Amino acid sequence: MSDRVFDKSKLPSRYVTEGPARAPHRSYYYAMGLNRAQMSRPFVGVASCWNEAAPCNNTLMHQAQFVKSGVDAAGGTPREFVTITVTDGIAMGHQGMKSSLVSREVIADSVELTMRGHSYDAIVGLAGCDKSLPGMMMAMVRLNVPSIFIYGGSILPGTFKGKPVTVQDVFEAVGKHSVGAMNEEDLYELEAVACPSSGACGAQFTANTMATVSEAIGLALPYSAGAPAPYEIREQFCRTAGEMIMDLIAKNIRPRDIVTRKALENAATVVAASGGSTNAALHLPAIAHEAGIEFDLFDVAEIFKKTPYIADLKPGGKYVAKDMFEVGGIPLLMKTLLDHGYLHGDCMTVTGRTMAENMASVKWNPDQDVVYAANKPLTVTGGVVGLKGNLAPEGAIVKVAGMPVEKQVFTGPARVFDNEEACFEAVTKRQYKEGEVLVIRYEGPRGGPGMREMLATTAALYGQGMGDKVALITDGRFSGATRGFCVGHVGPEAAIGGPIALLKDGDIIHLDAIKGILSVDLSDDELARRKKDWKSREHEYGSGAIWKYAQTVGSARDGAVTHPGGKGEKFVYADI
Repeated sequence: MSDRVFDKSKLPSRYVTEGPARAPHRSYYYAMGLNRAQMSRPFVGVASCWNEAAPCNNTLMHQAQFVKSGVDAAGGTPREFVTITVTDGIAMGHQGMKSSLVSREVIADSVELTMRGHSYDAIVGLAGCDKSLPGMMMAMVRLNVPSIFIYGGSILPGTFKGKPVTVQDVFEAVGKHSVGAMNEEDLYELEAVACPSSGACGAQFTANTMATVSEAIGLALPYSAGAPAPYEIREQFCRTAGEMIMDLIAKNIRPRDIVTRKALENAATVVAASGGSTNAALHLPAIAHEAGIEFDLFDVAEIFKKTPYIADLKPGGKYVAKDMFEVGGIPLLMKTLLDHGYLHGDCMTVTGRTMAENMASVKWNPDQDVVYAANKPLTVTGGVVGLKGNLAPEGAIVKVAGMPVEKQVFTGPARVFDNEEACFEAVTKRQYKEGEVLVIRYEGPRGGPGMREMLATTAALYGQGMGDKVALITDGRFSGATRGFCVGHVGPEAAIGGPIALLKDGDIIHLDAIKGILSVDLSDDELARRKKDWKSREHEYGSGAIWKYAQTVGSARDGAVTHPGGKGEKFVYADI
């Protein structure tokens, strides 16, 4: 135990440990084995999303113990707690997916309430799956106490018939099986070997995208987000994070000193450069919202537009997160972006140093082809593109990483479905035609409710060999594992009468990821006429958490947030 002394007179935990009036509070801490010296130290919340729902999360309790040892060694008192996680891979393709995005808000809210209720002074937050990463970072920015983010790490790739595979291959195998291109025996063999370890989905899907963001935005220690979950080096990162959180308390470096407009631009840059998940365009505005910074879908899209695509990662490329870590990690990606003027080097990070200072000792690795130099990119524009037009006045988003330029323009007749299940059934039964634009609507934040991802449908299309022969648009979301011309986050959503609600089968839709256009061949007068005849459609949730979410959730353009954010604050928790 360190003999380091901290002044608690301005720390939140003084409300539960200091003075005669807090004798009842201290009695509870004695009951848990703490002594008076431990109570006089800063209390650090060690928040994890541990559960047994999926391999993304089941190492987090183990990793938290190393965080706690680091906190203790550096003069703090760790207080471990857990929050929920909904794991998208298991929630995917059925009604459970409506819980996914809602869980992001519940995670942020529950971390906030635990911190507030017990007056903790800082957070080290561990998260492993898609929504838990942004949810944890949102809580950090909201509370604005010294914070360090830790990713639980990615899964190792599996091996099937001598080739590396991920869960993406299993989803796509369902489509192959549906058309007789894979037999049942091979399907069962593939599912048994695709996920051979603990950790989050291994390619540049949403979890690894947001892990990359955590380093680029400055909330995670350099290299920590790239190490796979089974690697023992994760324990060192966790212990170091526990030690360094005490330095942040001493120096009073807080998340809003780190998460600035420039840091958000850095985060958007690494998403585009790595061919990351379109979901980042939802989560970055939500994180910005917690700090009262205006940074919406269009701001994210502007960064995407001018960022080169340089990391050859699945689903559009060849490699997985483990491969990038072993050739230099996320700092290698960021180093070349910084060297060629794509990142702001003056942003503060949790190391207490700026981004440029962190990158100073990073050397370029020429003996690898996972990350390309930023001046010699895979493609000159980013792996993710924003779209706008009369079908998406509030914008939309598409991942084009790995997609040939000639495939980035598509025109075809609409085939309209009012939910994912209807579209998935049509795809499974091959009741669609080459050249169509499949439209899945009433799956937005409010209309779903919950803005489901559509991986089951898009993967089935690819498995049938039709992934590049049709396009798909939705007011819902797509998984980071989705590939093909799949446009999500179309806004305004159908539930509030957005243009996507007015489409009919056969309407001609134009998608152009090069010019950033999503439009339909309908005049303003025709859209207005259809709007007069349109009637709102009720969803099936009349109570409970998903109903409550639908009452308050806002547009995908602004991150699908549920409260006023930093701009509505009367005071910040850290200053109580």
